[in-house]
Amino acid sequence: MNSFRPAPAWLADAVFYQIYPQSFADSNGDGIGDFDGIAERLDHLAWLGVNTVWLNPCFVSPFGDAGYDVADYLNVAPRYGSNDDLAKLVDRARRRGIRVLLDLVAGHTSAEHPWFRASADDPDDHRYIWAPEGRPDGFVASPGSRPGAYLPNFFDFQPALNFGYVRESSAEPWRQPVDAEGPRANREALRTVMDHWLSLGLSGFRVDMAASLVKDDPDKAGTSRIWTELRHWLDRTHPDAVLLSEWGEPEVSVPAGFHTDFFLHFGGPTDGLALRSLWSNGTGTVNDTWDPLDCFFDPSGKGTPRPFVEAWQRASSALGDSGFISLPTANHDFSRLNCGPRTAEQLPAAFAFQLTWPTLPAIYYGDEIGMRYIPDLPDTEGSVLGPRYNRAGSRTPMQWDDGPNAGFSTSGHPYLPVDPAPDRPTVAAQRADDTSLLHLVRRLITLRTTTPELGAGGSVEILHAGYPFVYVRGGRYLVVVNPQQGQASYRLDGIRPGRALEASGVATDGDTVTARGFGFGIFDVSG
Repeated sequence: MNSFRPAPAWLADAVFYQIYPQSFADSNGDGIGDFDGIAERLDHLAWLGVNTVWLNPCFVSPFGDAGYDVADYLNVAPRYGSNDDLAKLVDRARRRGIRVLLDLVAGHTSAEHPWFRASADDPDDHRYIWAPEGRPDGFVASPGSRPGAYLPNFFDFQPALNFGYVRESSAEPWRQPVDAEGPRANREALRTVMDHWLSLGLSGFRVDMAASLVKDDPDKAGTSRIWTELRHWLDRTHPDAVLLSEWGEPEVSVPAGFHTDFFLHFGGPTDGLALRSLWSNGTGTVNDTWDPLDCFFDPSGKGTPRPFVEAWQRASSALGDSGFISLPTANHDFSRLNCGPRTAEQLPAAFAFQLTWPTLPAIYYGDEIGMRYIPDLPDTEGSVLGPRYNRAGSRTPMQWDDGPNAGFSTSGHPYLPVDPAPDRPTVAAQRADDTSLLHLVRRLITLRTTTPELGAGGSVEILHAGYPFVYVRGGRYLVVVNPQQGQASYRLDGIRPGRALEASGVATDGDTVTARGFGFGIFDVSG
């Protein structure tokens, strides 16, 4: 384990909230969300109780991949506002006790980035990975006067930055060592970009495709060494900042230098089985290479929490107190909780679990009101990845009220269509209803942030990994979650549930706890 500076104290209590900026709030009526729109809605976030916001990429971009094709790392895209507007947003958020993180696309740029345009005309430039002649498999023909082809990192218009290869080959001269001039320049550029934004008041970064830097790196040792170097630099220069990784394998990414890694729908030896086994019900964003599974949070009651629990146990044992694991409700790349046949009545149990498990919770914008995944939308800014994989359904405008475009924008042409359902949930309607999902999520966040035993550092004892899912946090709080449609009971051994801190559909009779379908409960057992 590398000897990093301990994570900033604030991180242990973080409740993340991910904002897809183009879909959150449009302040100027052009149909695209912006910084001023987010600033105008900060009161919602403060009321909800979230304390850390992560913004998807907002840098200058041609938006072939919704901003993950960066053309200028040091300036924001005009459609969101100016650098000053971002600084004002960060300041206004800070005054409400909310930190802001940016999304750092570390492994590639846009083909329109000045670095790439220069490299495409200069055979001596090695900031990207170039085959000097021909077009090897996976490479894209040079768009400039430079002969040969370049290696993309995802879409063809996202050329991979050169961080070197683990193994060199004279037959493949593009395989440069990690300490070559090009890789060294790119590591320095990452420090420059991070320092620029952290100096303006940002609190850290979520790093896109964090495992993709060094190529031909099967155990990720080469990529890990780069992040270790960057973490030591960060510890020295910005000790209160954090790095979150899109890696999906916390037992590798956190020892490499990240403060937190997400469980994702991909990543690691099981290709994201831990998260998919909880939420993925075979609708919405579906990769055809995934094996079919019955997720735990499903009315059928055919799933099990064991894949998740086992992955969490492996990762948490490897991490110790060196970092954290984050559990998201969804994100911009995979289905919302409210997807396909899953209904609003099934969502409270999911939040009761997410907000009482010893991971850092990450709430995707709109999930707090149960926004739906919207199928069959047009391909928008690279949203379609396969015949059953359209990310646009998870990126639709935030639903604020019953006004035009659900209060997102006054434009006649919003970034994406708003949920057309007449019963679509809105913030305004749920704020007015104390029994709503929104109020429940708020109460659960408050309970978590005021009860150390329910936080990331509290212990967990699993009593029953099935229906119902039963566990004890911090030796004091019994949590019961039944995400199936049918009733389920469990006989407790020596535990007498006391006062209910939050419960719906759960009853106790002596040493037996019974949960109705989609029921949940959090009980004090200290007395």
